[in-house]
Order: sequence, then C-alpha cells, then structure tokens
Amino acid sequence: MISIDILSAIKDRRSIHNFKNDEVERVIIQEIFTYASYAPTHYMKESWQIKLYEKNGKKHFIDAIIESYQRLGMLKTRDDDKTEKMIHSMKQFLLRIPHHALIYFKKEDDPVRYEEEYASVCAFIQNAQLTAWSYGVGMLWTITPYMHDEGFTRAIGLDPSIDKIAAVLQIGYPEKIPHDKGRTPIGEKLEFLSE
Repeated sequence: MISIDILSAIKDRRSIHNFKNDEVERVIIQEIFTYASYAPTHYMKESWQIKLYEKNGKKHFIDAIIESYQRLGMLKTRDDDKTEKMIHSMKQFLLRIPHHALIYFKKEDDPVRYEEEYASVCAFIQNAQLTAWSYGVGMLWTITPYMHDEGFTRAIGLDPSIDKIAAVLQIGYPEKIPHDKGRTPIGEKLEFLSE
C-alpha cells in the first residue's frame, strides 16, 4: 500500500467516471473494505453488506438494471432498432466498469435507528473511497432509480421488505482524473454560536 496523508486523500480524491480495463486485485479490494469497516458504527452493528459484481457476475447485475429501467419507464420495452441500440450501449458501458459494489444493510423499524445505520453505512462508503484512492483505485458513488425498485432488489437476491440498498460503487483504476472543482469557502456555511 502506498502511504498517503489522510488530509491529502480527503482533498485530492475525485469521483471517477472513466476506468481502465484492468481489474483491481481481490486482495486490494478486500483491503479497501477492511479499512472502510473502521467507520463509526452505532452499537458496533457494522451494518454494511457488500455484493461485488465482477467478471461474468456483472452480466446478471446489468440485466437486472436494464429490466428495472424498463419497468420504471426509463427505457422502452418494445423491440425497435433505436431501443436495442440504446440498451446495447448501456450494457457495454456498464460491462466496461471493472467492478460494481452494491452496498446494502438491514432496515430498522425505529426511524432513529434507521438513520443511525444509514449514516454509518455512508461513513463506511466514504472510508472505502479514501482508502481506494490511496491504492490508486477510483470509485464513483452512485444512487440511482433502480435502487428503489423492489423488482430489482428481488432480482439480485435481496428482500425489499428488510434490505435497503444504500449505494452502488463503480470501481476501477482511473482512466482520467477530473480536475479540482474547488469547494465553497466553509465560512459561508459555518455559523459560530458563542452565546
């Protein structure tokens, strides 16, 4: 592992949209998610679960995405050339991404506990992104409509009544690293209340 200053990682990390074809070694993926698991977790529940789609395993995942988009009305279902080309293009784009990590957790009935678990899983995801960056691995944290489609959830073997999909991380070595877009000065968002 290349040593990298945590403050540099926080500031320099970028969301990656274009990946090289090379797969990330499994030992590195395991290291990334091992470090991610040191996220704060209420009552040490470590609620995060990961389904990692790679190699031929991506096909079923991507088919489930396409079917979901059709169910949601985002893609047409009829067999015409334009629709077929669009579906083919989407599949090829998603297949080129080396790894898709679907992050999910068990739902809590209590709304406060639910928010605690979701917050913890989000901290896990950010830790994963920062760790990945230190290995030269890029990620894109996605939240997409199919994550809220119960048919999709069932298609990948989860139960929508008890499982909540938090995100899908697209993972691979960056083809291109976006430039720094900067951030709003924190003074515009920070309010000190001393009295």
